[in-house]
Amino acid sequence: MSTLQIKNMPDSLHRRLRRYTQKHRCTLSDFASEAVERKLARREFHERLARRLKTDLGVSAAVLLAEERQQ
Repeated sequence: MSTLQIKNMPDSLHRRLRRYTQKHRCTLSDFASEAVERKLARREFHERLARRLKTDLGVSAAVLLAEERQQ
């Protein structure tokens, strides 16, 4: 397993992180790993979404949504 070191972290942020991890009974490492995983997953999702072909519904999605809500 690799090591990650964060340098020059503001003291106020570090205190907030420590309080959060103590409250939720996890380690700073657990928190950081989960945060990085979420961020990467979000970026990968947006990259996949950008590669998808556009779909032409013939009508705007807003109009379809408004029609559905009226029913």
